Amino acid sequence: MKIATWNVNSVRKRTGNLLTWLQKAKPDVVVLQEIKAQEAQFPRLEVEAAGYKVEIVGQKGFNGVALLSLHPVEITARALPDPEDEQARYIEGKVQTPQGPVTVGGLYLPNGNPIHTDKFAYKIAWMDRLAQRARALLAQEEMFVLGGDYNVCPTDVDVFDPVAFANDALCQPQSRQALRSLLNLGLTDAIRVFHVDGPQYTFWDYQAGAWQKDHGLRIDHLLLSPQAADRLTAVGIDKEERGRPEPSDHVPVWCELDVA
Repeated sequence: MKIATWNVNSVRKRTGNLLTWLQKAKPDVVVLQEIKAQEAQFPRLEVEAAGYKVEIVGQKGFNGVALLSLHPVEITARALPDPEDEQARYIEGKVQTPQGPVTVGGLYLPNGNPIHTDKFAYKIAWMDRLAQRARALLAQEEMFVLGGDYNVCPTDVDVFDPVAFANDALCQPQSRQALRSLLNLGLTDAIRVFHVDGPQYTFWDYQAGAWQKDHGLRIDHLLLSPQAADRLTAVGIDKEERGRPEPSDHVPVWCELDVA
């Protein structure tokens, strides 16, 4: 089973990119972030024609997540628990396999900038809520993958210029500690299983020739439960998508689990 995550940065602008990639990459399940669309604006017919079932948590103008699946999927959450949070940032579904169910959570974690504002406090609180959800999923002792745009560079290796990003919310000690706390629950950073050292960027800004200079960040992650990590067979970052016309500033990240 191939499970992918991609911040498409406006699905209406990138519909062609998305459909081309789906046809080529053929993920079984993909979670999308920053779709910037309400449900009626999502290119559902086009994606369904490509063979995917579509589940959307949309929002007007910004945020928004979606889950696409080639297989029947039971949606288990459309938000993290918090009745006062109206931002569309989380979706979760369960797919049955011969080796048991696989739950896939798709998340768009808050950016958190500027760090001396409520936006950063919201980011850290959101990460705490995500950890609570991860604990609940771990208690089920089943395979799960939490994929998405985490807006956190785990270490200085994951940012092209640590000095320049010293005051950015993506690289703050509190952000990194919250991510480590999530991993310390027993989750596995899929990319680092196969690529232990060196940069593995997933994002390049549109400004200052970042793509051409390879001035990137690793902020899109797939975190696996122990049961999923035991079946991990491959990972990848589809960097070539960043070089296509009208690209997202993020690229797809994927992993494969042996669940046959």
